[in-house]
Amino acid sequence: MELQIIDPVEDYAALMEELFDFPSIRALLASGVRIAIDSMGAVTGPYAKEIFENRLGAPEGSVRNLVPLPDFGGHHPDPNLVHAKELYDDVMSKDGPHFGAASDGDGDRNMIVGKGMFVTPSDSLAIISANATVAPGYARGIAGIARSMPTSAAADRVAEKLKIGMYETPTGWKFFGNLLDAGKATICGEESFGTGSDHVREKDGLWAVLFWLNILAARNESVKEVVTKHWAEYGRNYYSRHDYEEVDSDAANGMMTALREKLATLPGQTFGALKVAAADDFAYHDPIDGSVSKNQGIRVLFDGGSRVVFRLSGTGTSGATIRVYVERYEPDASRHDIETQEALADLIAVATRSPI
Repeated sequence: MELQIIDPVEDYAALMEELFDFPSIRALLASGVRIAIDSMGAVTGPYAKEIFENRLGAPEGSVRNLVPLPDFGGHHPDPNLVHAKELYDDVMSKDGPHFGAASDGDGDRNMIVGKGMFVTPSDSLAIISANATVAPGYARGIAGIARSMPTSAAADRVAEKLKIGMYETPTGWKFFGNLLDAGKATICGEESFGTGSDHVREKDGLWAVLFWLNILAARNESVKEVVTKHWAEYGRNYYSRHDYEEVDSDAANGMMTALREKLATLPGQTFGALKVAAADDFAYHDPIDGSVSKNQGIRVLFDGGSRVVFRLSGTGTSGATIRVYVERYEPDASRHDIETQEALADLIAVATRSPI
């Protein structure tokens, strides 16, 4: 028997060089743009070291927590504003890096922050899709975009403008896999910090980070400038997820049942200035294998593009988690700098009624 030992870091870095404009990113970093990549004591450390410091010329130390550790250094390797707060605070500080990114334990999820701007995963998916052709691997354009149903509809507006397919799927990467394999979608993502494309059949955190750097290099703009200009062109989708954990399972299921029983009567009802346009229990008909996935979340859609979504997650002996997703579409650029919870206040009030 022969054993062949391969270097996955080398193979992955070589693939990234095919997909992205490394010379332009290298020039961006050489111009003085400072980056901080937090691997959170997890698997992406060696990959990030090779790509960002060795191949792209970022100064040594740009990649943090790069040694994979069994306990992740005692920290939770979750790239969000709670567990990557130190990175966020550093980027937001006066003398901190211009760009920051973090990856999770197995490297498939990502967080993107820039000076004065946290990029929500939903916006990240939309902005990557809108700017995809700046990267050599996507220069011919993308076939379509896929997002999970709870993810904001920001990407839908990009797909509409590009006149490409837009696919709203249940939560779960397997649904994206069918679309990627069939050539229906090229880029996909979810609100829980996962983004990917047809180069692999999983989320890819470092791929997303490189895409953002390629966009910054091509546009010669900061993260904040890219995001605010995107909102000005497509409108802003204010978005927030509220998790209610360890809820009594019977009570949680009872709430969902009560909501389902009201679905037929909700359209046309008004709650303050909000008028219900439609309401349903989301079901997905897979266009590739013909399968049907029912009861994927209750959606209450309002006139103007706002919505509230209710989903159950993690039912079991420790109770259930109720996830409530709240979204408001705001086309007026003069109203794009409102604090998110303030912008969503009336929707949150409606969502927390008992029941709606």
